[in-house]
Amino acid sequence: MADGIISKAATVEIPINSNGNADDGLEQTTERQRRLNDKLGSDRGARDLQQVMASGPNLNETSIVSGGYGGSTEGGGPAGSAKGSSDGPCADEAGRGVAVEKLETVKKWGFNTYKCTKQMISERFGRGQRTVDTELEAQMELLRDTKRKYENVLRLARALTNHFYNLVQTQHALGDAFADLSQKSPELRDEFGYNAETQKLLCKNGETLLGAVNFFVSGINTLVNKSMEDTLMTIKMYENARLEFDAYRSDLEELSLGPRDAAGVARIEAAQQLYRVQKDKYERLRSDVVVKLKFLEENKVKVMHKQLLLFHNAISAYFAGNQEQLEQTLQQFNIKLKPPGADKPSWLEEP
Repeated sequence: MADGIISKAATVEIPINSNGNADDGLEQTTERQRRLNDKLGSDRGARDLQQVMASGPNLNETSIVSGGYGGSTEGGGPAGSAKGSSDGPCADEAGRGVAVEKLETVKKWGFNTYKCTKQMISERFGRGQRTVDTELEAQMELLRDTKRKYENVLRLARALTNHFYNLVQTQHALGDAFADLSQKSPELRDEFGYNAETQKLLCKNGETLLGAVNFFVSGINTLVNKSMEDTLMTIKMYENARLEFDAYRSDLEELSLGPRDAAGVARIEAAQQLYRVQKDKYERLRSDVVVKLKFLEENKVKVMHKQLLLFHNAISAYFAGNQEQLEQTLQQFNIKLKPPGADKPSWLEEP
């Protein structure tokens, strides 16, 4: 196409100026041909540049706009182009920073998990060394055993509450049946009446005893599922810290036996720093466990002294038929029941 245009330009008739001089026309034709060749060269260069830009990386489709009167038609407005060229790299940089941070977090987690798993397997097969605190581990094992036994007491106390609740409900229904028969059987009115009164009295005392037993169950439940469980959670954190501490200690010992070149020394120093961090964490959690075990023991003695005294006095008074002592027991421990003679039914009768 370029050759055709050149041929056509070469055969253009040479104009003659007003003076009849043909040299001026020749110079004008030569100048016109030179400009045409320059244009063809620039078009070819533009096409080559376009191919290079198309094969290059995508720069978020931002464009560089040359200023012009009223804006240029080859690009977006100046404001939009400036915003795209400035916000794009900033957004990419922020996204790259978040990705790097997440990658570092996953890397550290994987590194720590690998070391702890290796240490755990070594300990299980008897090849790895573990830090042992004989006195503290004995206290922790005692707590676990105590918790199992208290959970059994709690389970039995709840079973007693359920059975006794059913007994009180049965006594209440039996007392109503006796009272009804007392009205409808004149010949046995007194006998049915005595039994109705007895069952109603037993039902009232039973409700009082249920209040005491429920208070006992609530106290044991708080001790077992809150106080003991909280201490055991701290113990679990301590045991995990102990495993991490031993894992990093073993890693430091292995590196210390290796070569002492520049790279080896750098690895040893990094391992020492991680070891100190894990050691501080281990010692801090060990101190927390010691304090919590001490406070838990004091709290357990205080709570169980009160709960066992309540349970004993309430059970003894009920089965001895001592209604006054039973009520005094509830008053002693500030246990409030529904006042007698209320219009609403007993809480035992509510569904």
